Amino acid sequence: MNEIFSLFSSPMIETHTIAEILETNNDTARFGLTLSLADAKALANTRQTALAANGRIEFGGGTIEKLIEKFSDSPYISQNNYAETLHTLVETFYYFKGEFLETLGDDELLDLMKEFFDRSCQGSLELLQHRELEIAARNLRYGQKEYQCVFKTEEDIDEEEGNEE
Repeated sequence: MNEIFSLFSSPMIETHTIAEILETNNDTARFGLTLSLADAKALANTRQTALAANGRIEFGGGTIEKLIEKFSDSPYISQNNYAETLHTLVETFYYFKGEFLETLGDDELLDLMKEFFDRSCQGSLELLQHRELEIAARNLRYGQKEYQCVFKTEEDIDEEEGNEE
């Protein structure tokens, strides 16, 4: 299995990915956000690690660039936390891609992540991962296709399910 993943992490693909990541600086600089060459290399590595950890293969890439584009205008991201936040968002994206049972397209998952991050999570990556996206994935597994209930608290959900204590 590792041989398969190594086929998709060739130096040429990695170089292309790093160049694409660095090109996003042209758009994100207006928000005061830029990535160094070292940041871009580390982010490409995080992507490869997250893909392998989640048993995923990505053809062509572009997900990191979409993620950067989607989140660069967030009021909760600054140059001080930019690279670190992107690493966590990349890992989160690939993990939840599987948790949503492949029913959401990349753009739809990124939209959902961004809305939660900026609204109900107010920039908290922990709340994004361990509350909002977890609840949304659980709702999907139980047949609920709308995500509006994701904004409910655990108590609200327990009351609706008749689990009042």
